[in-house]
Amino acid sequence: MSRLALLGSATGGALSPVLHRSAYHALGLPWTYEAIDCAPSQLGRRLDECRAGEWAGFSLTMPLKQAVVPLLDEIGDTARQTGTVNCVSARDGRLLGDNTDVHGMTAALSQVLPSAEDVVVLGGGATACSALAAAHRFGAKAATLLLRSPDRAPIVREIARRVGMRLRVRPWTEAREHLDAPLVVSTVPPGAADVLATGWRPGAGVLLDVVYRPWPTPLAAAAQPAGRTVVGGLAMLVHQAARQVELQTGCERAPLQAMFAAVDEIASDVTSISQ
Repeated sequence: MSRLALLGSATGGALSPVLHRSAYHALGLPWTYEAIDCAPSQLGRRLDECRAGEWAGFSLTMPLKQAVVPLLDEIGDTARQTGTVNCVSARDGRLLGDNTDVHGMTAALSQVLPSAEDVVVLGGGATACSALAAAHRFGAKAATLLLRSPDRAPIVREIARRVGMRLRVRPWTEAREHLDAPLVVSTVPPGAADVLATGWRPGAGVLLDVVYRPWPTPLAAAAQPAGRTVVGGLAMLVHQAARQVELQTGCERAPLQAMFAAVDEIASDVTSISQ
């Protein structure tokens, strides 16, 4: 039996255990998955346990997605491009890191977005770096980044350079002026973008809000009547978790239907908008 876990901050209410356990059950695997609060200072010890065979892999949430990169033996192309890892798999004592957030965003957006020439990203953390890579897959060549913390700008500028996008960094106080973009991705925590809900003007476009609880966020609730198509964070969460299941178990295709059904029982009000 293999053991896996979600590591990060405030993991108690995370849906990852529900998603991964439902996938293992559908695949007939007697695997376990739990959520463990883990500070950056504790990450090295957990990785050593994984190398020793105590764990088959980890999912990572904040604040570990960037801190883990130099501690791994190998990282995938998307992880290297974005500088972030949210999935660790153990292979013969070696730890391999991947970024499945980009896959999750791309899969969720592909249902409603054929293409986008430019993107507006709210926030500048690890998820914002993944948002740039995801938008680039839809043809975006330029991005506007709205930051509350200007010190994050150099990191995201480097990611934009790797992806091959022109990046304009603007202060958070100007965020309302940039909501007319064809694609807006909010990567900030719950509540942080609530003040922007009154900034929508009538028009077309897509909003991806990575928050899935509580849902809908004020930003998302105001975007729909203004004419935007809204994609919630739950769709992204399920798709990125499905990719992790594929990487960590070796299965060719994760049981998406079973995974969506599992979270439907907990958050049916969320999935009605997110899918």
